[in-house]
Amino acid sequence: MIPYERQEKIVEILNQKELLRIEELQKYIPETSISTLRRDLKELEKRNKVQLLAGGAVKLMTSTIELPISAKTNLQTKEKDYIAKVAARYINDGDTIYLDSGSTCFALLKEIVKKKIHIITTNTDALSLIGDFSCDITLLGGTFNPIISSLSGPLTEENIKKYIYDKAFLGANGIDLKFGVTTPDYVEASKKMAVLGQAKISYLLCDSSKFHKVSTVKAFSLKDVTLISDKSDKKIGKEIEIISK
Repeated sequence: MIPYERQEKIVEILNQKELLRIEELQKYIPETSISTLRRDLKELEKRNKVQLLAGGAVKLMTSTIELPISAKTNLQTKEKDYIAKVAARYINDGDTIYLDSGSTCFALLKEIVKKKIHIITTNTDALSLIGDFSCDITLLGGTFNPIISSLSGPLTEENIKKYIYDKAFLGANGIDLKFGVTTPDYVEASKKMAVLGQAKISYLLCDSSKFHKVSTVKAFSLKDVTLISDKSDKKIGKEIEIISK
């Protein structure tokens, strides 16, 4: 099979599976070595057809698919834990904070439960927390999206506007110099904008795999937030403050 045919076969497989590890992908093309697959995937990434993820996973490059939270939780885990530890340094006892939906924000939630703070969130993974902790947690009402463990919609935004947040910690699916901070869902984007209007300081928690990536809906501009990530980026750093240490 010539490289072009092999690469088209990879895209066809990912159209059915959405997300696979490279070792799993090889089972569909057993005559191809892992090293050859990696070369094919890098070429497809250059052509903006697939996205390589930390941990050896690959998915189609698409602006319409939102990965389930169960899949995202197992991707970039080291980066998310690192971001959570950095972000936790900016939260002080007595703060009232907003914590967004998403796996990176949930990593932060687990990091700060011992702080004497009030956490207001739309992240339904908070319901999985057990044990003793010092914080107060308010879960805002709204329409439940089980795919991303999130509450959103008119009721959520109405409740968001009842609070003033010392700090807000938001998630997103892409960060781009031209299109700003993006997400696949208009309702989620609208929710994030509502939070920005109520927060004294807003942070974006986003790992570097989302740099220079674009999703379907613009949520807000780079200038609206400070980015906390696992690494810096020269181009993005010209438009937004990046905290990575």
